[in-house]
Amino acid sequence: MHNHFRMMAAYNAWANDRLYAAAAALSNVDYRADRGAFFKSVHGTFNHLLVTDRIWMRRFTEIGPQPIRLDEILFDDLAGLRPARDAEDRRIAAYVDTLQALDLDRVIRYTRASTPEPIEQRLAPALAHLFNHQTHHRGQVHAVLTGLTGKAPELDLLFFQRTPAGRSFG
Repeated sequence: MHNHFRMMAAYNAWANDRLYAAAAALSNVDYRADRGAFFKSVHGTFNHLLVTDRIWMRRFTEIGPQPIRLDEILFDDLAGLRPARDAEDRRIAAYVDTLQALDLDRVIRYTRASTPEPIEQRLAPALAHLFNHQTHHRGQVHAVLTGLTGKAPELDLLFFQRTPAGRSFG
């Protein structure tokens, strides 16, 4: 299971890198326009993903920033957001690398950003959610990019697994 999460952390960084590179080719108007995604624009969705990753990493490690709102805009432009995304992806991968098999059964306790009820959850399903949540919202950005440009980068996990980095987990 640990190797699976290591692969997912590497895949997450790879997919984010590809999607950010594609988004960089958009005009600022297209990048910021409400395109009907849950967090409206590419910019809003990218910020949401960074917010939620920071929230989850704070829950996992008890270290780092803890944004309050799920729609918080942490960075006002892609130039500021990109290095923060890269740093968070490295932080996630470094954290996953430190985990031992027993850690995955550890129970974490937290309250949600949107409601105050206390939650207890094993670490492994929470990590699975972190990576699934990224994939979900990247899919929204992928759809927006496809609609705007007629193409978007390949992001399938299988495509990553066929790269040299992805094959190292096989």
